[in-house]
Formats: sequence, structure tokens, C-alpha cells
Amino acid sequence: MTVDCTTQRPQRGLVLPTVIVLAALVVLLGLGAWQLERRVWKEQLIETLTQRLSAQPVALPPPEQWPRLDPESYEYRRVRFRAEFLPDKDALVWASGSGMRDDVKPPGFFVFTPARLPSGEVVVVNRGFLRDPRPSGASARPATTSGAVEVVGILRWPEQKPWFLTAPFSKKDQLWFVRDHVAMAAEQQWGEVAPFYVERETQNPPDGLPAAGPFKPNLPNNHLHYALTWFGLAAVLAAIFVLWLRSRRRETAIGAGR
Repeated sequence: MTVDCTTQRPQRGLVLPTVIVLAALVVLLGLGAWQLERRVWKEQLIETLTQRLSAQPVALPPPEQWPRLDPESYEYRRVRFRAEFLPDKDALVWASGSGMRDDVKPPGFFVFTPARLPSGEVVVVNRGFLRDPRPSGASARPATTSGAVEVVGILRWPEQKPWFLTAPFSKKDQLWFVRDHVAMAAEQQWGEVAPFYVERETQNPPDGLPAAGPFKPNLPNNHLHYALTWFGLAAVLAAIFVLWLRSRRRETAIGAGR
């Protein structure tokens, strides 16, 4: 009994490439589908932010509710409250830009200051942005207004430290690189603070810091483009594989006819 090796070898040579191509197609199609899901999520997020940022400000949640506040439900809600800023307690945060404000043009810094409510609890407020070519803890900024003031702003929760950042705070420059007011309170001994901070829009009376630009969801939404890119790569890979299969079949047919 004889075996046609010229036929079996090409067939065996197709298994591994086919498995690799099928696996790659699954990954590419999965990435495309994931980007479509991300697009729906991003559109819903933009709609939610637009609604919250355009709503009328409401009273600050009472302190007894703070431990149970869900950031997903409360972040970016506009609030109004009265408080007294604690003097000489500022923390400066390097600003690399803002996805919510067009007026934040680095280099510069945000001024974070703790404010005491009439009930005694402390809420940290991002009082505003100042441009500075070489910001540091010694950078000049307007002092806080004495006495109780009315603050209107939006609720925010601490920013997570990026993986590439070695430390959120530079002791040498007395400058923060992450908007984490809880870490600021611990480092600078502000005492216990609310789990959220407030991005100030307006203050009455003003304290000399530039008024914040309008808050709006300037979030990029390129997920459809990304999805089409992944699907396009999948189509190109499939086309190349089909052409390769045809060329192998022609080679097999020529070899069998010899």
C-alpha cells in the first residue's frame, strides 16, 4: 500500500495557520464588538453628565449620608452650600489640563482648600485654577475670604494615581499631581474630610481667583472609529488567508499533476 505524501503534507501544513488565523479573527472581532459597547457607554455617560451639569444646584447632602453616597450616582451633581475656608491650609495641584473646563491651560495649578460647614464637618473645595510657568508650593495665590461664603460647584471623588506616577505628592516642591483630597488631608493634617470634594463654579463673595470656566463633558468619543479599525483588520486578515489558501491549493494541484 502506498501513501501520497504530496497530498498529506500540504493538508497537515494547513492546520496550524488555520488555528492561528481563527484565533486572531476572534480577538479582532471581539475588540471591535467591545469598542461598540464602549461607544454606547460613552454616549450614555455624556448624556448623564450633560443633564447633571445643566441642572440647578441643590443642597449639599447631609453629613450622615456621606458614607453611603454612591459616586456613580452623585458625581458631577451641582450643589450649593455655605462654609468658612480654613486659612493657610491650601494644597496646590499641578494641572495638566481638564476634560471638563476649556479654561484650564497648563502650566498651572488648582488651589484645594478645606472649608468648614456650619455643622462642623469639613469639605475640601477646588477653589480654582491659576496659570504659572513654574508652579510650586511657594507660588502666589489669593488668600481665602474670611467668614462664611456661599459656594456653588460640582461633586467629585478622589482621582486615582496613574500607574506611571511614582508618588502623588512632591515634598520638595510641595506640589500634588493627583486630585486626591483625602490624601491631601492626611498629608497636611486637615483632619477628617468629606469623601468627596467640590469643584467650585462660583463663590459669593469672590476671593480673587479667576472664575471657573463652564463645566461641560469634553469627553472624546472615538469608539466607532476604533471599532471599524478592528473590524477592518479582521476583514483584511480573512482576505489574505483566503488568498493564501488558494495559492496552496494551486501548488497542491500542480504537484499532484507531475
